[in-house]
Amino acid sequence: MSKGVKILIVEDDENLRFLVVHRLQAEGYEVLEAADGEIAEQTIMSAQPDIVLLDWMLPGKQGAEVCENVRKQGFENLVIMMTAKAQDVDKIDAYNFGASDYVTKPFNMDVLVAMLDSKVKFIVNKDTSEIHRFGSMEHHPNIHTLFRNGKKIELTILENRILLYFLRHPGKVINRDELMMVVWGYNSDVNTRTLDMHIVRLRKKIELNPDNPQLLQTVRGVGYRFNSSQTS
Repeated sequence: MSKGVKILIVEDDENLRFLVVHRLQAEGYEVLEAADGEIAEQTIMSAQPDIVLLDWMLPGKQGAEVCENVRKQGFENLVIMMTAKAQDVDKIDAYNFGASDYVTKPFNMDVLVAMLDSKVKFIVNKDTSEIHRFGSMEHHPNIHTLFRNGKKIELTILENRILLYFLRHPGKVINRDELMMVVWGYNSDVNTRTLDMHIVRLRKKIELNPDNPQLLQTVRGVGYRFNSSQTS
């Protein structure tokens, strides 16, 4: 059954592209494909896919450049970077070129499908992009941006993932292992100190007083919870 969602796969590895295309078609997605950056850019602007799965390393134009260019031309739909190394995620953040999210290769096809399905729920159920409001803030996850009283605050991809997970599970105590799985993925080897460091950075962006957090609270010995009833 068709999901009514169009996905563009941009991948120069023919075998991997073939596998992803066929699996997503079997899942009911309308799938387009491109093997290099130039064609990808043209296809994104002409076909306006709902989701772009964009390889980080491409012949011609790199994925980062493609993403940055289409963002400048007004493309606002989801762009998910496919990267070979989890370490590259920090580079993705550093470039800050407008990717919505990322997945690390090699990826488990079931994990990829589950990730896309969770995003599609929000595309299909809402005419507009997913937006979360709390206190005086608005979170726009597709463009990993926060607005506080209309003022724009940029989030890195990892901060965006962490905040989005909390906003989708308000009030729930989330342990560190669950959070690391959601943020870095099933094949990740990050440690809890790395997670805690990202939480500290995120608090600086969302809390009025990061040293005494009212929104993103630590639950000692377990993990964290998001206190959505708290106004900021």
